[in-house]
Amino acid sequence: MDNTAADPSAPRQAVTPCGINHLVLNVRDIEESHRFWTELLGFRQVGELKATPQRPNPPKMRFYSGERGGHTHHHDVALVENRDLPAPSREWSMYGGAPMAVNHIAITLPDREAWLQQLAFLQARGVKFNRRVDHGMTHSLYINDPNGYGIELLYELPREVWQGDIDAALNFARILPTEGADALVDEADKNPVFTRPEPATP
Repeated sequence: MDNTAADPSAPRQAVTPCGINHLVLNVRDIEESHRFWTELLGFRQVGELKATPQRPNPPKMRFYSGERGGHTHHHDVALVENRDLPAPSREWSMYGGAPMAVNHIAITLPDREAWLQQLAFLQARGVKFNRRVDHGMTHSLYINDPNGYGIELLYELPREVWQGDIDAALNFARILPTEGADALVDEADKNPVFTRPEPATP
């Protein structure tokens, strides 16, 4: 509803935010999800809800942080146990599959080397690679958590690769192998640089 007519001094448009601060996920089994987010994805638990006089029976909720420039964030992800969640689909699919409100969650690794290390770590532990894709702005691996949420693990390509035409970079996709040694190969030098074509002169 537009109330600007009632208050002409009100701002005329929304303030552009800095980005997403954190994500809260409902999970069926908080212990199972805790192991996934800490042991497989490397996040650190930084807190959990505890009983207080004001809240004697809190929900099972834990908070997790990655690392930003050597510092821990107050939390990037939180998990809330909800035993009534439906079972996940047998096969994760980015387009289709089980109806999920969250399509996928993208997690940035510090750089290409750290990303390749994480892929090797996950493959060695038998984690299924659902998709490997070189996008125009990231190189990405898609897996899924025990609840069926898609997880994208990525590293960002340099800004000069994609900033010239973000739309073209978003539409670019090179599909790569998901099994064996080929799933751990990254050819960063093959990425195009995206630039908008110059407008035609009349």
